[in-house]
Amino acid sequence: MKNLSALLFSCSFGAVAVRAQSTPSYRDKLLSFHKSIVEIPSISGTEPAVGNFLIDYLTEQGLATERQFLPSSNRFNVLAWPQPRASNRSRIVVTTHMDVVPPYFSYSRSGPEPPTAETVIAGRGTSDAKGSVAAQTLAVLELLAAGSVSGDDVMLVFVVGEEVNGDGMIHFSNVMAQRGTRPNVAIFGEPTNSTLACGHKGGMACNVFAKGRSGHSGYPASGKSANEVLMRALVKVIDADLGNSEVYGNTTVNVGLMAGGVAPNVIPAAANASLAIRVALGPQANGHLIVRDRLQEVLTSVDAEAFTLECPFGFGVVETNCDVEGFETDIMAYGTDIPRLQGNHTRYLYGPGDILRAHTADESITVGELESAVEGYKKLILHAIEPAKSKKPKKPKRC
Repeated sequence: MKNLSALLFSCSFGAVAVRAQSTPSYRDKLLSFHKSIVEIPSISGTEPAVGNFLIDYLTEQGLATERQFLPSSNRFNVLAWPQPRASNRSRIVVTTHMDVVPPYFSYSRSGPEPPTAETVIAGRGTSDAKGSVAAQTLAVLELLAAGSVSGDDVMLVFVVGEEVNGDGMIHFSNVMAQRGTRPNVAIFGEPTNSTLACGHKGGMACNVFAKGRSGHSGYPASGKSANEVLMRALVKVIDADLGNSEVYGNTTVNVGLMAGGVAPNVIPAAANASLAIRVALGPQANGHLIVRDRLQEVLTSVDAEAFTLECPFGFGVVETNCDVEGFETDIMAYGTDIPRLQGNHTRYLYGPGDILRAHTADESITVGELESAVEGYKKLILHAIEPAKSKKPKKPKRC
């Protein structure tokens, strides 16, 4: 999905999108860095190569760096901050993920050359989320060169595993809690069409197991088809109202995986399906539990004995701060690492690229979108450095 408001409503709070100057001085540096990281495959679970490149690059730029290894793994988060730093923490964390979804496809560029704002860059991760990696990095380097930030102000955090189970952000959050170095502000990078998100839907992962009874396919009454009962239930689940809200719209269900049966001429005794559910109910801590209970009710209404439902992970809608002048605002329909970073910090969600093109064979971004995001991240960082001038978070509302 692109974002919820693009499908349900249009909402602009009288702001204008942040735009880069016509030809910023950092264009070549930004595009070279972006190309380098996109050309390194980093499908979830295979991030070390791009992580090592980032460590080398950020070190060359004069930043202090840390490989934050996950337990019993060769995978690691990349941390970087300007030197010197008076303490062992930075007040603002600027973060996104360096893993991408499969399949990998290579970097390419089309349109005007030498590149202009209209030049299109394609490849896996160009938008989600290596566009944010590149724009966040250049934003911090530009602010550092201008003397506007220090290591006490800001650090970059590029995590692994966001596209699968969020293990990178979970580990980072745990380490920050153990060290007593939780940030005051976290700026998360994801494709938002360079709008500032006021929040995003919650998420829940569920597995549905259907139990039947095997038999000869020529005699349907001799068994009970787990495939059939599962299909009937899933159709009813998709059509059901599992929960909705004025701001976040409807809870939606994607049946991502299905399996069942052993042979075409055998009545299947077992079947299962894996669901990705976008939760439109709050609060963040338990809004998904309401959806889970309604999902169970639908399954039971189809067959009171056939189903086992397991939902090992979930959260309700996630609110983020969007009260910053100069940004258009929106609501996103996807999930992020935001709820995995624990603590009482101000949260922002912003980034270049169109989520409708992410996760597709047409994933791409324009040079102008990347440059606009550099300026947007600079603006957010500077806004976060001056909390006295900040206003209270604006709650998302339907226009």
